[in-house]
Amino acid sequence: MKKQTPGLSDAYALSTPEDLRRLYADWAGTYDQDFAADQDYLLPGLTAKAFAAAGGAGPVLDAGAGTGLCGEALRELGIEPVDATDISVAMLAEALRKDAYREVIEANLLEGIPVPRGSYRGVVSSGTFTHGHLGPEVLPALLRVAAPGAWFALSVNAKFYEKGGFADAFDRLLRGQWIKGLTLPELRIYGPRSTGAHKDDTALIALFQKV
Repeated sequence: MKKQTPGLSDAYALSTPEDLRRLYADWAGTYDQDFAADQDYLLPGLTAKAFAAAGGAGPVLDAGAGTGLCGEALRELGIEPVDATDISVAMLAEALRKDAYREVIEANLLEGIPVPRGSYRGVVSSGTFTHGHLGPEVLPALLRVAAPGAWFALSVNAKFYEKGGFADAFDRLLRGQWIKGLTLPELRIYGPRSTGAHKDDTALIALFQKV
């Protein structure tokens, strides 16, 4: 019997790092076609464009890079170099095929990122902050690896923004003067060819600078 290809509902149901590793090991080889292309997945490209429009520049860290769709979009916009980090070795292997990254770094964002403090002038993340994945508890790890003045473009599923604690977390960071200039444009995650229960979902792109 043919093994069923994982899908978005499977990803949203996950709750532990080991669950993520297992799912993405199965999904990595078919993700770009069976999900991204078939569901008209716009978010990685829109996140990259928002970063570029804000004035973002390299070197950039793509956090939760997956198969490298956002990194590929950044390269097409002339933003380089870009490093990728993800919990899934299988997804990073697919990302390397795109030749969009300087380095790939296997890391669980909950445990930090093994690079020196202030290594990057920009940080992007597309599709990582969503149901069943990571919340704002990883923001300090992302801020640690960013240099002062670095631009961030982090997509957060709009239905998860309040519930996941992002509103409170960004408010604390603003009040503590860790970040400045926060804006939250809302964009569609999928294009008109998308089908299924999540086809009308939107994301907030958290755009801000590290102080």
